[in-house]
Amino acid sequence: MLIFASPVYLWLLLLVPVIPAVYGIFRALRRHRIRKFGDEALVNALMPSWSGAKGWVRIVLFTLAFLCFVLGLARPQIGAKLKERETRGAEIMICLDVSNSMLAEDYSPNRLERAKLAISRIVDKLEGDRIGLIVFAGSSFVQLPITTDYISAKMFMGSISTESVPVQGTAIGDAILTAAKSFSAQSEKSRAIIVITDGENHEDDAVDAAKQAHEGAGAKVYTIGVGSLRGEPIPMDGGLMKDSEGNIVVTRLDEESLRQVAGAGGGAYVHAANDEFGLNPIIDDIRRMEDERFNSVVFEEYDEQYMYFFGAALLLLVLEMLVGERRLRRRIFE
Repeated sequence: MLIFASPVYLWLLLLVPVIPAVYGIFRALRRHRIRKFGDEALVNALMPSWSGAKGWVRIVLFTLAFLCFVLGLARPQIGAKLKERETRGAEIMICLDVSNSMLAEDYSPNRLERAKLAISRIVDKLEGDRIGLIVFAGSSFVQLPITTDYISAKMFMGSISTESVPVQGTAIGDAILTAAKSFSAQSEKSRAIIVITDGENHEDDAVDAAKQAHEGAGAKVYTIGVGSLRGEPIPMDGGLMKDSEGNIVVTRLDEESLRQVAGAGGGAYVHAANDEFGLNPIIDDIRRMEDERFNSVVFEEYDEQYMYFFGAALLLLVLEMLVGERRLRRRIFE
C-alpha cells in the first residue's frame, strides 16, 4: 500500500503543466521579437549554433525533475508490515440520495454537493468507527463497503454525482434494505443507517423497510431532510427541469415521510442545517451506543521512498544542464 506522509505538497503538482506552458509562451514572444528585428529565417541563419529543439528537451527534463522533487517532498511510503489491530466503535452506513432533485440550489452550491461536504467533515471526526456509503436514486448500490479507511471514503465521496445511479427516482426503502445487508458480522449492537434525502419517495415503502432494518438487522435508522418546504426548481442542462407538459418541476422537502421512516427505524429525524447539515447530533447519538470491537488487518510500518524521487530529480537536473542549447558542431565524417 502506497501512502504519502505529507500529501499537502502534492498541490505543487498543479505547476507541472504550467512550466512547459510558460516556456512555450516565452518562445512565442521571442519569435515575435525576431520578426520585428528582421526576417526570421535570416536571423536564424546568423545564429547557426542555437538549437530550438534542445530548448524543449531541457524544459521537459526540468519539468520531470520538478515532478520527482514534489513527489519526494510528499514522502511516499510503502507498507512494510501487516498487523491485526482491534478498534472500538460503531458501524455507520450512510445512504445518500443522488436523484436529480438533489441538484436544487436551496443550499450552496446545491443539495448534493453540500451533503457530500458535510459527510466529508464528519469522516474527519470519526475515531474507530467503521463507515460505509450507499448511493441511491431509482435503485441503490454500495459505493463503499464498510471500512475504517477514511481516506478512501473521502476519495469515493468526490466521485459521486447524479449520474452515479443510472435509474432516476427516489427509492429510499431499497437503500435502507441495501444498507441493512451491508453490515459486517462483527457488529451486532452498534449499527446505524443515516439516510440523506429530500424525502420525495416515489418507488417503495420506506417505512416498512426501516422497520425491517431496525427489528431484523438491529440498526437504528436516522433521516436527514434536505431542502426547503416551499420548494425549489431543479437546474438541468442550462435551464430548469420541466415535466412532460412543459411545467417547471419544483422539489419540496417531505418532512412527514422522513419522520415516519425514522420513527419506524428507532432513530430520529433532523432537518439539514446550513452549517453542519444535521449530522453532528446524529453522530453524538450514535456515540452513546455500546461500542463494538472490530479486528482489522492494517499496515503498521512503512518504508520511506522519498530518496529515490530526490535521486531521480537530481539526475534529471544534471542531464538538463548537460544538454545545453547549442547544436553539436562536430561531424562524424569530415
